[in-house]
Amino acid sequence: MKRIAILGSTGSIGVNCLQVIQKHPQRFKVRALAAGRNVHLLAEQVIEFKPEAVSVRDADAAAQLEELLKGYNVEILIGEQGHIRIASMADVDLLVSAMVGVAGLAPTIAAIKCGRDIALANKETLVAAGSVMMDLAKEHGVKILPIDSEHSAIFQCIHGRDKAEIRRIILTASGGPFCHRKDLESITPADALKHPTWSMGAKITIDSATLMNKGLEVIEAHHLFGIPAEDIQVVVHPQSIIHSMVELIDGGLIAQLSVPDMKAPIAYCLSYPERLDGVIERLNLTAIGSLSFENPDTDRFPCLQLAYDAVKIGGTMPAVLNAANEVAVSGFLAQRIGFMDIPRVIKHVMESHNPIPYPAIEDIFAATEWGKDAAHSISS
Repeated sequence: MKRIAILGSTGSIGVNCLQVIQKHPQRFKVRALAAGRNVHLLAEQVIEFKPEAVSVRDADAAAQLEELLKGYNVEILIGEQGHIRIASMADVDLLVSAMVGVAGLAPTIAAIKCGRDIALANKETLVAAGSVMMDLAKEHGVKILPIDSEHSAIFQCIHGRDKAEIRRIILTASGGPFCHRKDLESITPADALKHPTWSMGAKITIDSATLMNKGLEVIEAHHLFGIPAEDIQVVVHPQSIIHSMVELIDGGLIAQLSVPDMKAPIAYCLSYPERLDGVIERLNLTAIGSLSFENPDTDRFPCLQLAYDAVKIGGTMPAVLNAANEVAVSGFLAQRIGFMDIPRVIKHVMESHNPIPYPAIEDIFAATEWGKDAAHSISS
């Protein structure tokens, strides 16, 4: 039986993860959960899965959870230190890192240092500190298994292949809800939260609408698979059936296809190197009929190009890109700035940053805070 801890159990990835675990109780045991302030859902998860410990964002959330769980024997931890303790618990075989934003960075690092394998859904962790994270994973003999559907697809396509066989990676993108919309300045948060294909949290949904999500995935793929960013291409594929492709040096393409359901890559991570039966609906190609592709428009969606720029510059610049994006998206959701102000804020912050070429983890944290402060100063 594989013992699981989950950071971000009340988010969309965490909920889907627990649904997979619920269907396979003989294979998985939930040891610990961490969440933010959604204490009512977390309480339901504790009652259902009986973890030994949980962690919440602050003392108020802890007090509410304690009231909801009277009579249940579970340790309640608080804040970043609580999340780190969850990630570092003994007798855990796999940590699912699914917290949104850089909040997942410190706990994930702690888990790697304890030798825990990581099922990674928190792309910001690799965006901000990719080289540090991958070096740590190698040092401690830790597997990093990608949960993102695109990176899971790549992982499956290249599994067992020599890197010398790979010419390029092709990341597919749904294009978001505004792929062909001409007027982007008038977009409201309500408009942007209506994703045509995937059901995700608010921040990731906005990132998909700006194509920043795909830019972050380019940086993540660069670190996960050791492929130069210039050899990672983004292609808009509205049907979201092909989750990504790998082109080999002989010109052949290998693709991974399935219906768009996050339970598929989640289940693959949980059960790796085995596969689980009956996780998602089977793909009916004749019902789909056709698949289409087009190039992304980086003039209309400049966030994607900003991500390529950040990884090319390297050092602390991707951490600053990520931090500025978090603040800008938050500002947009709060209706303090417009949709197209998101890339404007990010670009301004990047142009103001003097990157450190070979950062230590302390430099990454410092650059992240600097990026947030700089973005706040122009978006509040």
